[in-house]
Amino acid sequence: MSPLTQTVLFVFSLVALGYLAGFTGYLKPASGEGISEFAVNVAMPLLLFRTMVKSDFHGVTPWSLWAAYFAAAAITWAAGHLVVTRVFGRDARAGIVGGVSSAYSNVVLLGAPFILGIFGASGFEVLSLLVSVHLPIMMMASIVLFEMFGRGSGETVHPLRVIKGFLRRLFINPLIIGILAGLAWRLTGAPLPDLVERLVDTLADTAGPVALFAMGLSLRRFGISGNIRPALALSGLKLFLMPALVLAFVWLLGLPPLTAKVAVVVAALPSGINSYLIAVQFNTGQALASNQMTLATASAVLTTSFWLTVVVHIFG
Repeated sequence: MSPLTQTVLFVFSLVALGYLAGFTGYLKPASGEGISEFAVNVAMPLLLFRTMVKSDFHGVTPWSLWAAYFAAAAITWAAGHLVVTRVFGRDARAGIVGGVSSAYSNVVLLGAPFILGIFGASGFEVLSLLVSVHLPIMMMASIVLFEMFGRGSGETVHPLRVIKGFLRRLFINPLIIGILAGLAWRLTGAPLPDLVERLVDTLADTAGPVALFAMGLSLRRFGISGNIRPALALSGLKLFLMPALVLAFVWLLGLPPLTAKVAVVVAALPSGINSYLIAVQFNTGQALASNQMTLATASAVLTTSFWLTVVVHIFG
């Protein structure tokens, strides 16, 4: 078995163990929520903080990376919206849920440990550049669409309310705080005190396995309930269309090999819990988002292996 295959199986085995713990009742649903909160609110922000402080980003081209990734995300989002509204006859709000589910990769709970395991610290540096703008961009798009379609047809969209809501959610997000704090410390040029560095390293090193286990528990909590056909269609868009588009764009823009590989693999990741939370916020498409997240994650064991093989063959 190749090291690449072993890493893929190891990552998804941790997800499976989390799912099994929830399925058998060994851990209660409340445990999953607590573990997820620790991963997202403590371990991952410290991992991003450490990356911002210590990493060397030389050779990474963020503007080309962002252009390639988010152009593909926008096209896939539009395709998901059209599939839900035109093919399956759902309303515009459900279409937004379909768009989010098609384009919103699980860059935190699954992406961070996956990229670390496959590409190491250098790959995680590239991922950090994506995370730093992925959350704000996707959050802003979701909030704008919520204001347009989630408030009722008789209400007016207020730009100031949209901006305030976006900024409030952005600057209380632990991941964004971790990134900004790391950049701020980096600008000082001062080394981390030994005690602080030891604390950060200890907690940051738990981010990967804890996040993967928490994701498995989350999948058990949401499960599958109807809407199988549209969920399968959206999963196809997420797992095949989006990475294919990113692959085309990174090749056309001539991105460095490591940057290109990370971008394609991140695009090939399944959707995360954010698509479900947006569905809850809209009060529509909850089952669709839940099913799509579960089906895409289960399928990703094979599809991510496929895209890894493709990018290694193309970029070395």
